[in-house]
Amino acid sequence: MHDVLDELYKRWAEGEAVGLGTVVSTFSSAPRAPGAAMLVGQDGEVVGSVSGGCVEGAVYELAQEVVAERKPVLQRYGVSDDDAFAVGLTCGGIIDIYVERVDKDTMPELQDVVDSVHKGQPVAVVTVIEHEDADRVGRHMIVWPDRTKGTLGTARIDDAVVDDARGLLATGRTGTLHYGLEGERRGEGMSVFVNSFEPPPRMLVFGAIDFAAAMARMGAYLGFQVTVCDARPVFATASRFPSADEVVVDWPHRYLKAEAEAGRIDRRTVIAVLTHDPKFDVPLLEVALRLDVGYVGAMGSRRTHEDRMARLREIGMTDEELARLSSPIGLDLGARTPEETAVSIAAEIIAMRWGGGGKRLAELSGRIHG
Repeated sequence: MHDVLDELYKRWAEGEAVGLGTVVSTFSSAPRAPGAAMLVGQDGEVVGSVSGGCVEGAVYELAQEVVAERKPVLQRYGVSDDDAFAVGLTCGGIIDIYVERVDKDTMPELQDVVDSVHKGQPVAVVTVIEHEDADRVGRHMIVWPDRTKGTLGTARIDDAVVDDARGLLATGRTGTLHYGLEGERRGEGMSVFVNSFEPPPRMLVFGAIDFAAAMARMGAYLGFQVTVCDARPVFATASRFPSADEVVVDWPHRYLKAEAEAGRIDRRTVIAVLTHDPKFDVPLLEVALRLDVGYVGAMGSRRTHEDRMARLREIGMTDEELARLSSPIGLDLGARTPEETAVSIAAEIIAMRWGGGGKRLAELSGRIHG
């Protein structure tokens, strides 16, 4: 719902009822991940996507029906080995899409969700998408790390779901959970969808050089909150890095240590060290490689890399800590320009996040999407 939230809120605030289709489960090579959403307004306008074009037409019609009939629907689209469903996905995958009517009566809590998202506060929207009792389908609960709003039916259900939803929210994950009809964790009959909204992950780019400007643009494109940091004020200026959310003048290792101590670094954070100057990158990497972050990469030639590793070992870095360093940074794409290098670095970040091998898909077999 991230992609359509602002438009959804605008129409909700104006008193309009809209149809909202959300991917809640995927199987095999599905084109969009859980949480992808598509909004259908009363004027027929469509915002967002649930499949990249494969089933949008069918979801469009279903959303209009759901708005008119006021009954949510959980619909499966795709092709299996034996059965063809209503609409085929060209990728061969299967997706479950939950379609609901959203207005001030069906989701009065939307204001709270939007306020939290705009303030950068973690929040999850929990929705009953499947239950033997049709009256419980469509119920919402809003879950924050420290409080909740709404109920899914009973205190037992709420207690079980809130605990699990907070677990998903803490790791920034969105997905479907299954329970018994009264919230039994090993039971069957009830499914709830947890849509997590977290502040965007951070990308910290150290070294105010031309490669950093390209990396900031790439990071912003991928949805990161980008910070460029350099100790040299003549280079670290906002005008040189318009794509960055902030430009900081400070010694890199001191800034990173302060951010970590303030709790603003987490396992989703990615760090790109582009300084390739020992007086900057060695103390910086000493801090970075001891943090629980998603990625640490350092730019430099093979010779620079070997010298950097020797210096890091001299100050007491262990082999286990050094193994977390991606250096030389990026995948082998034959990159030459700053922009191509930024693509190379981004490709490595994506591959490490999802376990990709970085090879040409044309040379591989099996599933494309994880």
